[in-house]
Amino acid sequence: MGESTVLGVVIAVIGLVGSVLVARISAPRDRPALERLADEPEEGELRVSPEIWRRFSVLEEKVDHLTEIVEQQKEKVGALERLLRMAMRIIRRANRRLAAAHEVPEEIPRDLIPYSID
Repeated sequence: MGESTVLGVVIAVIGLVGSVLVARISAPRDRPALERLADEPEEGELRVSPEIWRRFSVLEEKVDHLTEIVEQQKEKVGALERLLRMAMRIIRRANRRLAAAHEVPEEIPRDLIPYSID
């Protein structure tokens, strides 16, 4: 799996989590009129409920965690791509030796062709 695919999946997950949180935060709640008036900020004052701040901190933790996972996956993808390029070099070297010995070279697996350095 390419690193662009992993990154795309992570971005999609973050977008989904964000959209769910925005939908939950912006959904109207049934509160008595007096309670609503008591919670209304004064003119020029912006108040945010502690629940919203808690949700933001949870979301930040999740984003940090996903970022860490993406970095780990990038390292794994890089290592796997190096191994695939090495396998391709080994197959090509073996095929050259087979051709020099007038033997039929092995077929190169289609999955390895993108990792060819030739």
